[in-house]
Amino acid sequence: MSLFVKKPLAQLLAQAEDNEKGLKRTLGAGNLIALGIGAIIGAGLFVRTAAAAGQAAGPGVTLSFIVAAIGCAFAGLCYAEFAAMIPIAGSAYAYSYVTMGELIAWIIGWALIMEYALGAATVSIAWSEYLNKLFDGRIPYEWCHSPFESFTDSAGVLHTGLLNAPALVILLLLTLLLIKGTQESATVNAIIVFIKVAIVVIFIALGWQFIKPENHTPYLIPEGTAAVTDSAGKVIADYTGVFKHGWGGVLGGAAIVFFAFIGFDAVSTAAQEAKNPKRDMPIGILGSLVICTILYILFGHVLTGVANWKDFVDPEKGREASVAYAISNYMPGYGWLSTAVTVAILAGFSSVILVMLMGQSRIFYTMSNDGLIPKAFGDLHPKYKTPYKANWILFVFVGLFAAFVPGHVAGDLTSFGTLFAFVLVSIGVWILRVKSPNIERPFKTPLVPIVPLLGALVCLGMIVALDGQTLKVAFAWMALGLVVYFLYSRKHSKLKNNQP
Repeated sequence: MSLFVKKPLAQLLAQAEDNEKGLKRTLGAGNLIALGIGAIIGAGLFVRTAAAAGQAAGPGVTLSFIVAAIGCAFAGLCYAEFAAMIPIAGSAYAYSYVTMGELIAWIIGWALIMEYALGAATVSIAWSEYLNKLFDGRIPYEWCHSPFESFTDSAGVLHTGLLNAPALVILLLLTLLLIKGTQESATVNAIIVFIKVAIVVIFIALGWQFIKPENHTPYLIPEGTAAVTDSAGKVIADYTGVFKHGWGGVLGGAAIVFFAFIGFDAVSTAAQEAKNPKRDMPIGILGSLVICTILYILFGHVLTGVANWKDFVDPEKGREASVAYAISNYMPGYGWLSTAVTVAILAGFSSVILVMLMGQSRIFYTMSNDGLIPKAFGDLHPKYKTPYKANWILFVFVGLFAAFVPGHVAGDLTSFGTLFAFVLVSIGVWILRVKSPNIERPFKTPLVPIVPLLGALVCLGMIVALDGQTLKVAFAWMALGLVVYFLYSRKHSKLKNNQP
């Protein structure tokens, strides 16, 4: 049978309506917007903003957010059409199965592991950084960093990481909460979202008066900017590449901060748990995207105005826990805000990890029901009706990355998985419009095929702007996925074996 056999849309919709065997429908539009904001405002804002400014865009990181938001807006409109039309767990994986066939669905499902699982790992690493900041650096470098990370401090002492223990702790606690239930998780998430949005607004409002115009001049990193080195002469930031300075740096920065926008598509993974998905899914996806984009641009402007972008490269200055650093060093009289921001960020990161783990477990659940991965990933808890085995397997996988892989590596791979998913979802909307024009669409993407094409092109541009090492690892991961598909998934596919 063809590698591109498609799942009938009617079968997918029947799955979505089977409430007795499946996931509980407990989420309203407000829960979904909070879910989106919970995933969007987190490490992307509090960590990747400074990383993009220090490594590629300088103060022009605000422009990077605009470029990334444009790509997200196009892709978000496409996601909204699919999520309203096919309200089932599985997100881009499920949509691709209907429009482009099983092999493409498998590829996107495999890429989504990079998005959600590695996204959770990245944020748990950032959580560890801010926890150490709260404790004034009392956690030894060796126990809150990967074995692949090291730096020489100002005293000439070399520090090398062993294991990121705090990241493992937060992953375990949130896995236990997810197993307890979706509604409980959504309630906790909504409380956290309120706290962290309030902190973001307070930082923007108070930090505005501390902006120094000279920190925004020049607005883009000039060509020929010297590399930054640590005390031992090791290069920690280089600006010779085309995507490391000027307008190229804006695009490079967009690829880095794109990690910050992955929350809105996480909303689509909860479609099978939405009370009224045809109305609520577009509201949740587009509403969370609009709110967060506005906050991102303002936040990036204030952060790079309060502290010089070069501070965000130095491990002994603002490279880690950048927001708390900027407040402590450049906003005199607001020491209390630094502590409050750190606590709120820790809570905010927790909600991001929660949504990421939930999204990945729901994708595993759907892929398992299709026979493409083992049955254990789809087993629901007899009492809580959550995919508890998938949650535990995911904890082990994500925990290994969080404990032993540097945060910037996991973050860039997450961006690749996200962008790749957005490209295929954008193309998928166009394909389904051509092949099945008469299907009921509660929400329609405007200006098809222009919007899907622009979404795919902008996201492809940002994939190209990722660094070469990230792309090599990403393509190696995708190649491994193809091996798994041909050795296991193709043989066990329920659709190919005509199983219900």
